[in-house]
Amino acid sequence: MRAVHFIDGSWQEGNPAIFGPMTHATWMASVIFDGARAFEGVTPDLDLHCARTVASAISFGLKPIIPAGEILEIAREGVAKFGSDAELYIRPMMWAEEGFVAPDPESTRFCLSVFEAPMPQPKGMSVQLSSCRRPLASMAPTQAKAACLYPNSGRALREALDNGFDNAVMLDGLGNVAELATSNLWIAKDGAAHTPAPNGTFLNGITRQRVIKLLRDAGIPVYERCITWAEVMDADEAFSTGNYSKVVPITKIADRNLQMGPIYHKARELYWNWSHCG
Repeated sequence: MRAVHFIDGSWQEGNPAIFGPMTHATWMASVIFDGARAFEGVTPDLDLHCARTVASAISFGLKPIIPAGEILEIAREGVAKFGSDAELYIRPMMWAEEGFVAPDPESTRFCLSVFEAPMPQPKGMSVQLSSCRRPLASMAPTQAKAACLYPNSGRALREALDNGFDNAVMLDGLGNVAELATSNLWIAKDGAAHTPAPNGTFLNGITRQRVIKLLRDAGIPVYERCITWAEVMDADEAFSTGNYSKVVPITKIADRNLQMGPIYHKARELYWNWSHCG
């Protein structure tokens, strides 16, 4: 896997050492990041991912040292280092170098990585209900795309994999459906699309927001609301949206098999067409 990184004003390859044992991020987890995609010659919503990087840094108590527009230009420069048909992950991140417990915002550093990451094929995934829950906003920095939130998602994903599933449905602290361990969750029922309303326990995904607009513009009802696990089990179809895989179907929920349905197919078609044509 080829990887390039913009750090301290220049590009490096491989896996350069950028954290030390005294780096605040190493022992106090003061890291935020974002993820965007390049595939088939397009970089959908790259500008929004760069803007969210800055927003996450601010909400996390860091000081953004590079504005969103400059991050965007660095990202495009990194993508250009690969072939036009490369499937890439674009990951800007910021972290604190100094501080004790609370990060010192003046010590914020920046790195942007671009690396090869094949797009998952839309073959259908299986999901189970996780025993892990997403934290409430009062319990964790859920308003940021923060690295410290991902070990909990990792626990949920590991549990699912050990049980023979591909992913896990996570509830929030109140017992309502929040999202999958790695992406936003959708269900379809009676010709309408439904997805959990952002309630501060999970990120309102950029791909999620894009698909909501595309479906509504196409005349398909979309409801952002409270969703229960029972409703997920009773869904006509299910799929997920997220930056890594974009729009992919869910074909098994616990012990119940589902077909790839018309709303999923429409969502993927609309997203791909928009990505390539705008």
